Amino acid sequence: MPLNAAAAYGMYSQEVTLSDVINTLNQAGFVNSDICMMLSPTHPIAAVVRDASIFTSDTGSNAATAGVIGWLSKFGAVLIPTVGFFIRSQAFFHALMVARDTPAICGNTRVLAGLGFSDDQADRFESQLRQVGVLIYVSCQAREKTEWAYEVLRQTGASEAAMLQDRPISMRETLAVTATAAAA
Repeated sequence: MPLNAAAAYGMYSQEVTLSDVINTLNQAGFVNSDICMMLSPTHPIAAVVRDASIFTSDTGSNAATAGVIGWLSKFGAVLIPTVGFFIRSQAFFHALMVARDTPAICGNTRVLAGLGFSDDQADRFESQLRQVGVLIYVSCQAREKTEWAYEVLRQTGASEAAMLQDRPISMRETLAVTATAAAA
């Protein structure tokens, strides 16, 4: 079951400054608890999380790592396949637990089904994320808010942006929305 009836998402390259995208979303009225991010295991933030250790004596490194982990912990959910995950929002927790019968939440795209993505979309995103960078998903309560989230994601440089409305949409519908956005 999807988190909300409506959501928008954007795909970004690893080079994007995530804090800029998030700040723009926040200024547009979206709160961090309604934002879910899925980062590639090769993303620089994934390396920070993967290399986090309480056993290092470098206090500067520990402070930087704690800052990144603290920032990630403010979102509704952050998933880094094969590395780890942070889930703050109960709504995201329940939506992402669709995959609870699978081997590992952070290594499996079935978790995306709980957000409203079709199996085809989840497979495509898994493939793209391993190479591209970041998927940012914004859960919305109303269609107007979803359209606004879509516009913000598109304007902040998403290589692909689309909306999910009332049901998981097919790959064909996603490609049609993406092609329309690219032509605009």
